[in-house]
Amino acid sequence: MKRIKLIAVMLSSIFAGNYLYAQEVLTLQEAIKYALKNKAEAKKSALELENAQYQIDEVRGSALPQINASGSLKYNAIIPEMAIDLGGEIITAKMGQPWNSAAMVSLNQQLFNQSIFTGLKAAKTTREFYQINAQLTEEQLIEKVSNSYYDIFQTQLQLETIQTNLDNTTKTKNVVEGLVQAGLQRKIDLDRLVVAINNLESQKQQILNAQQLKENALKFAIGMPIENDIQLPEETFDINASIALEDMDIDNRTEVILNRKQIELYELNKTAKVADLYPKLSLGADFGWNGFGQGFPIGGDFMWPKTSGIGLNLSVPIFTGGATKAKIRQADIQIRQAQVTLEDTKLGLSLANENAKSQIRNSLLIVNTNRSNVTLATEVLNDTQNNYGNGLATLTELLDAEKALADAQSNLNTSLLNFKVAEIQLIKAKGNLKSLVNE
Repeated sequence: MKRIKLIAVMLSSIFAGNYLYAQEVLTLQEAIKYALKNKAEAKKSALELENAQYQIDEVRGSALPQINASGSLKYNAIIPEMAIDLGGEIITAKMGQPWNSAAMVSLNQQLFNQSIFTGLKAAKTTREFYQINAQLTEEQLIEKVSNSYYDIFQTQLQLETIQTNLDNTTKTKNVVEGLVQAGLQRKIDLDRLVVAINNLESQKQQILNAQQLKENALKFAIGMPIENDIQLPEETFDINASIALEDMDIDNRTEVILNRKQIELYELNKTAKVADLYPKLSLGADFGWNGFGQGFPIGGDFMWPKTSGIGLNLSVPIFTGGATKAKIRQADIQIRQAQVTLEDTKLGLSLANENAKSQIRNSLLIVNTNRSNVTLATEVLNDTQNNYGNGLATLTELLDAEKALADAQSNLNTSLLNFKVAEIQLIKAKGNLKSLVNE
């Protein structure tokens, strides 16, 4: 029996150790770093950036010498004949041999092709565009993870408030239960306390369920397997009132930089369309053999005369029916549309910044008010508990005081979360979201 107990203790220790190991304590910074490495958006952004380099290699390759080799083998089952007039006498002669073969190596080098040169610049600019886009993706991911993280904290604070209220009510219920047994208190008061406790237990379970759903949402937001267990550290919401006084530089926002880079790409696209009006000059050269004979090329009666040539190829566009001009105008429209988008983006960022500042100021006022309410509600509850113990307050007054404290604490938690959400928006408006990773 002792051996069985010892094995049971060892197994329980192992399972407990595994459970503790599976629990991951996530700070906000760790959650963001995890998301930047594992979330699909971050991975896709990295792949787009990698693909941009391949696009540059593709365009650069078209500007380098193009070397191709070709070959052919043909058997003429019926050799074509040609009629020849020899002084009024018509004779026919076979033209060719039964077997023909060719082997050729050719080279083509672009000497002047404005489209290729412009394409190379566009490819490099595209890489820069994806670099900026990757940064924007990271910022969007940081914002999403931060909001999800603080949402869990609000639920956790609500759970703490419910638990405190539940502990207070349970203590009162235990005292009243002893008084009822002694015949000094009405049973209806005990029943009311039991109902209150049951209601609090129900609220607690609802909050626990909501917390689990929000934890799953956070795990999805950072790309963590849903089956992993996480635990948030015990933190307090620091209030930094001075953040609302900091200035914002719209020109340094990633969205603005990205829009400007997009305009640059559209301008290069227009330049590429204009390049279709330029002449194109290339160098061409080839070297090879044109073989023919009566038998198969290998081992038969076959000749291999050499052939070679070198020359310049010039293409000058003269008239395209207005198609090129239409393409240029379409490219110009894209540039103007992007400029309108840029101005609208700036306006939206200014609006977001002012709204965030206003929300910060309002949240500060509400947080201070709710903190005062919590302090006052705590004093009222303490006085009511003393009065109830001395028979100077009713059970209804006691329950109302407990509920008032719970409501005040809940309001404080909500206002703290609202402040942190507004703070994130203000940090975003200032273009400093990455500072959350290094805090």
